[in-house]
Amino acid sequence: MESNFRKGQGAQRNELNRFDKYTFEPEEEDVENVKVSFTEVFPKTVVNKITSPDLFMEYSLNPYQGCEHGCSYCFARPTHEFWGYSAGTDFERKIMVKKNAPELLEKFFRKKNYIPKTLSLSGNTDCYQPAERKFEITRKILQLCLDYRHPVSILTKNALVLRDLDILSQLAEKNLVSVSFSIPTVNEEIRRKMEPRTSSVSNKLKAIQILSENNIPTGVMVAPVIPGLTSDESLTILKTISEAGARSFGYIIVRLNDTVEPVFINWINASFPDRAQKVLNQIRSMRGGKLGEKRFHERYKGEGNIAGMIHDTFALGKRKFFPNQEHRQLSTEHFTGSRDQQLRLF
Repeated sequence: MESNFRKGQGAQRNELNRFDKYTFEPEEEDVENVKVSFTEVFPKTVVNKITSPDLFMEYSLNPYQGCEHGCSYCFARPTHEFWGYSAGTDFERKIMVKKNAPELLEKFFRKKNYIPKTLSLSGNTDCYQPAERKFEITRKILQLCLDYRHPVSILTKNALVLRDLDILSQLAEKNLVSVSFSIPTVNEEIRRKMEPRTSSVSNKLKAIQILSENNIPTGVMVAPVIPGLTSDESLTILKTISEAGARSFGYIIVRLNDTVEPVFINWINASFPDRAQKVLNQIRSMRGGKLGEKRFHERYKGEGNIAGMIHDTFALGKRKFFPNQEHRQLSTEHFTGSRDQQLRLF
């Protein structure tokens, strides 16, 4: 079954869009040859206010819809269905580019009664996915945050973030930025299959080191933790990222909601057939017999012995490798609602 694994893809096929009665499924031999396409879109708003009670983000912004990184477990896959696409191959190959995101963000900053709060980039899809090399929307957004002295946090799987070291360093001088890397594994063989078009493990770790050396607060999100596949790496990951210079970490146990479930099932069967059923059964044991979980707070905890062991392992890792873990509060004191330092009178 290993020979059926399609390299460079998370989704092994296009899944049925749950909102469509009919769907087109390419012939199997054609799926691998579908090239990435980019569609420029011009939304009316681009900043999302976060209202979920178990998330610490306040505002988020996603320059791209869809993500080339191709992670089979990505919780954002079902959002592609609202655009008429599939959460499978389409999510990785049909990317929408929000060309007017910087202009919309500046209008948002200039609202008369706006109270600044940290803006999170990549609340849904990765702001440094490969498309960013061409379109540079994330760089323009960071420059705006610097011009307006507005706090911004970044979550990414891509070492491309180092391209913007010049802006990030200036933001850090005013305590306006933090960067987190998503690192679910430090096993490069697993990484290549699990998140095929992300940066290599070594490049992620090198990026953490460089950012930290430039006094840019850098952390790691160990996500998702997949029992039977990556859960045995937890302490190794924490030790490795601590040595690279990470100042903090978080972790999330895998959950497979909606159309993420069939994408992941097909992926795990194709890429790790020898342990696929073990992995799926262990996920079910943490999710009340299901593979997904949507309840607030509960969706990040899991239940049962396996979930308990994962939590205990990270608690041990925190004591051993991050005894003085730092979660810095970014500054809002420099924001005036304009590009200059002078406060608005009206």
